[in-house]
Amino acid sequence: MRSGLFAFLLGAASVLGFAPFGWFFLPILCLAALFSLLRHASPRRAFRVGWTYGLGLFLGGVSWVYVSLATYAGMPPALAALATLLFCAAFALYPALALWLGTRLAPPGWTRVALALPASWALLEWLRGWLFSGFPWLALGYSQVPHSPLLGYAPLFGVYGVGLLAVLSAGALAALQARALALLVAVWLGGWVLDGIHWTQAVGLPVKVALLQGNVAQEMKFRPDELERTLLDYRTAVLASDARLIVLPETALPLLRSRLPPDYLASLGAHARRNGGDVVLGVPEGEGGERYYNSVITLGTSPEGRYRKAHLVPFGEFLPPGFTWALRVLSIPLSDFSSGDAEQAPLAAAGQKLAVNVCYEDVFGEERITAARASTMLVNVSNDAWFGTSFAPKQHLQIGAMRSLEAGRWQLRANNTGYTAVIDAHGRTRNLLPPFTQGKLEARVQGMSGETPYLRWGNWPTLTAILLLLFLARRGSRVAKISAP
Repeated sequence: MRSGLFAFLLGAASVLGFAPFGWFFLPILCLAALFSLLRHASPRRAFRVGWTYGLGLFLGGVSWVYVSLATYAGMPPALAALATLLFCAAFALYPALALWLGTRLAPPGWTRVALALPASWALLEWLRGWLFSGFPWLALGYSQVPHSPLLGYAPLFGVYGVGLLAVLSAGALAALQARALALLVAVWLGGWVLDGIHWTQAVGLPVKVALLQGNVAQEMKFRPDELERTLLDYRTAVLASDARLIVLPETALPLLRSRLPPDYLASLGAHARRNGGDVVLGVPEGEGGERYYNSVITLGTSPEGRYRKAHLVPFGEFLPPGFTWALRVLSIPLSDFSSGDAEQAPLAAAGQKLAVNVCYEDVFGEERITAARASTMLVNVSNDAWFGTSFAPKQHLQIGAMRSLEAGRWQLRANNTGYTAVIDAHGRTRNLLPPFTQGKLEARVQGMSGETPYLRWGNWPTLTAILLLLFLARRGSRVAKISAP
């Protein structure tokens, strides 16, 4: 009981390693304490301890699920609280299974805490990122953004590689074994050296961009009396900008494209052509019958381009089979989109090739690799108004910085309520609009070319390393048993 409470508190404390707090070393120390707790534990006890740790982590780190459900989706507060608790309890099974696996693979000793538990943790974290549609939020590697020396490894191995090195650091601290600690020092010094390497190169001249933040409250966004004002405000902002590339947020125009005033999009495109560039904007599109898409389109000098969101959010954007009853307790307009194609080419705009993704999609880094490889710039359009003043918008910005590090590309992030930002190819936030304000962020942004190792190989090097570590942990435990008197 006492160890379960301690593990719960360690999980909750780990949240301080992520945005908006940024104490990147804290999750590593918390995991080191957790692994020390399990040095002599049985697999069953490890499962219980891992589950309570995970419950503390997710209840503290994704409490914004309640905000979305109760405040903006219209779910009764008691039901929203229960749904959030069940959601966090379900995802706490991943840390539980990781620690169960680690204790099953290796007997008590330094091999368990230095190899088996860290590798199992990294494996289950990767599984959490894609199994059952995936939920990679709070993956350990994100906690290292923006200040950790381990970020030097992000262009090589991505978020899961950084997470693996972070959890191995925790294992080394827990093991208190000379060779493990020496390796820990070498890894962190290596990250500091790698941080100085430029994996991609500038291509062409910088381009002036304008990112528009409409700040339309979620409860007002789809009201008919607010719609005319939203359309007017965005058109006014576009026509007042001389930027070559103008980007509007996700569903900035909150009605089907076919229902827009006849000359609305034409006027935006004409202005973009006068600027010698393009407008990129989010608008839902229908395609006959009941199919409609969460789309991003380009208008202006380039041929009109289109991106349709492919990785949809369950319940928020589509209803899984058998869950139509959820419509009775959720009030979410446009809540049953169709998915776009998994592989979509970058959009040509303002002389750039834009790898576009919509909102939550940028959490799935490996799904964005093909488009990022062919792009000169990344673009994320979002509507984080669903999360109010919770941790989520800042955590989302932190995730976006990791995508720029992995790809070696500048990134434009246009968000309805914030955070609207420009992130450079090294994951640094160069320009940022205050949240919950209506405004325009202008900057000069550099297109990039070339491939980072991560764009070339994806997560395969990290997965190979994880499996090798698990093999070594298992083999080491067998050797120890054979050699024991």
